[in-house]
Amino acid sequence: MFNHWIRSLSARLWVTSIVALAISLTVLATAATYAFSHFPQQMLGLHEEMESATAIASGLRFDGTGRLVSVALPSEKAWLFEVAPTELKYRVLDERGNVLLASNGAEGREAWIAGDLSGAVGNVQRVEIGAKPFEILTLRVPHGSAVFYTQTATSERFVNAIIDAKIKPMPAIIKTIVLVATIIFGLSLPFTVHRVLKPLREASRAAARITPRNLTTRLSTTGIPSEIKPLIHAFNETLDRLEKGFAVQQQFLASAAHELQTPLTLIRGQIELQPGIDDKDLLFREIDLMARQVRQLLHLAEVSESQNFSFGEVNIVDVVQDVVAYLARKADRREVTLRLETTVAPSSIWADRSALFILLKNIVENAINASPAHGTVVLIVDAVSVQVQDEGPGIRQEYLPFLFKRFWRAPDARHEGAGLGLAICKEIATAHEWRLTVSSLVSGTRFAVWFS
Repeated sequence: MFNHWIRSLSARLWVTSIVALAISLTVLATAATYAFSHFPQQMLGLHEEMESATAIASGLRFDGTGRLVSVALPSEKAWLFEVAPTELKYRVLDERGNVLLASNGAEGREAWIAGDLSGAVGNVQRVEIGAKPFEILTLRVPHGSAVFYTQTATSERFVNAIIDAKIKPMPAIIKTIVLVATIIFGLSLPFTVHRVLKPLREASRAAARITPRNLTTRLSTTGIPSEIKPLIHAFNETLDRLEKGFAVQQQFLASAAHELQTPLTLIRGQIELQPGIDDKDLLFREIDLMARQVRQLLHLAEVSESQNFSFGEVNIVDVVQDVVAYLARKADRREVTLRLETTVAPSSIWADRSALFILLKNIVENAINASPAHGTVVLIVDAVSVQVQDEGPGIRQEYLPFLFKRFWRAPDARHEGAGLGLAICKEIATAHEWRLTVSSLVSGTRFAVWFS
């Protein structure tokens, strides 16, 4: 079971997808870790400073005349500026650089950046404020006809502390994310693969139901993914060729059997009328054997096509009695007794009477051939089966898988034949959805036809 799963398409898709996901996540995690570790200022520091500057620019409040009156910050940002006035500062300036509003510790008239403020917009500049290194970010905020500037000053020590706090747990977090994502993906993927491969499984089941008896059936392409449709079309085209070849074969078989029957009858008649022919009995035996084989070929061609059957209510006992009467002379010649036993009164079955007769005749005829002189062939009829028991040497265990194959004969067979009798029985049983079983007895063999 495990080896079958390992070699399946589902397993290959699962393994390939898991490996691809794990490699992709590992590459992305490695790249992210490298970027944050080697370029922390660009990845985190600038982001934090820009976030603070944007919050201040968005929080500017003006009165009805357009005069700046206050800065409304989110509670988290306001708290940071209050608790760390020596590390975080901000100012709001007018177009000439005059300080209009400032955080605690940022008051005063001394400019943080000398020169024109418009040239510093959007850039981080490093300056010293009170002998401490700070990073200054300037944003331009237009309001009506006036222009204002916001500046945030973040000490390098504070930036480094933020970067360290965020980068240190990052490798562990990334590893956990990669592991959890891989596990979740690995557990959910089988359900996805199972659903994706559903059309292929349905097509396989439909293909498995196609037999020589329903070669006209074709696989449907409804709901089949476009990648699989060429395979379905190719399979249907193969069935077209197979159906034509099978029809030609059956037609040839039936035609050959019909054409051979008349010449064999004429040859036998001519031999009977011609005096002075030696070994007539040997010739008659060979002609009769060939005629029997021709009849079997004709029967095989007929029972291989379902449309050749004519179904109706059939009394099993009547058919068995007809078989016994038909083979009585053969049994007498071989000094074999045919005995019919009916345990219960069987009900009628829905079947082709002629086909059932041929099936039972072939089995009983084989039983007569296999039985020794003064032996007995017993036919047992009950409510669900017909069983035929002989007193022959039995069938070797290694021969059982080949009994119903066409043209197969046991190497140690004592009677002549073409190896078609049981193959015909199998075709008839399959057409009627019956079962054929073979079992070895202490002395002889039992063949059984099960009708339910």
